[in-house]
Amino acid sequence: MSSVLTDAPYRSTRDLAGHRALVVVPAYNEAEAIGRTVRDLRRQAPWTDVLVINDGSTDETAECARRAGAKVINLPVNLGIGGAVQTGYRYACENNYDLAFQFDGDGQHRARRLPDLARPLMAGEADLVVGSRFLRPRGATSSVSRVTGIKILAAAVSLVMRQRITDPTSGFRGVGRRGIELFASVYPQDYPEPESLVLVHKHGLRVREVPAAMRRRRGGASSIGPWIGLHYMAKVLLAILMEALKAPVRLEEEVAQ
Repeated sequence: MSSVLTDAPYRSTRDLAGHRALVVVPAYNEAEAIGRTVRDLRRQAPWTDVLVINDGSTDETAECARRAGAKVINLPVNLGIGGAVQTGYRYACENNYDLAFQFDGDGQHRARRLPDLARPLMAGEADLVVGSRFLRPRGATSSVSRVTGIKILAAAVSLVMRQRITDPTSGFRGVGRRGIELFASVYPQDYPEPESLVLVHKHGLRVREVPAAMRRRRGGASSIGPWIGLHYMAKVLLAILMEALKAPVRLEEEVAQ
């Protein structure tokens, strides 16, 4: 099937057993990789629409994404991963998508694994599905220090949620309509991946992990270097604690504001 799609013009079916699906790709200075990422999504997941959130990039990220066939929203300033992703969820909510997927712009995620996220959502088994690198380890691996940090964060999130979570920092995830509406209304800004898990738990949404493999980065550089790993982890642990202590947001009141 992929060979047939390779040379065909992109034409999203906008339908998956009656569900409309959107892939949100936050990108900051990812000109080197974003074109390949979008083309991979077009070939491997033609049942989705692709939206790149250009987070104030100073390179040609927007142009490369648009040439590859994605719709692009240009943010005038860099909001960070939380603000960029929430922009995508707001777009999904306003345009009545049933499923929304978060997908990194650096080429690490595998578009052909998107159905693994979609199936539990469509079956009504979960409201948020996270692709975990540690349920069935394969593909690219992180450094020992980074893996150790992720495991500490996983233990903290699991404790708060009273549910085993193995990969709280994964940016490969999907949500159904309830998750779209929640994240469009309120979304963590500083450390969105682990904090959002606590957020959905507090609002009674169901979380599930599925195995996922990652490639090595195709370009650019991670914003979390090895020398700031401990500082980052301490700040995330504090953010998780603060999120757990907050009262759940009443969405109808948030919308009214």
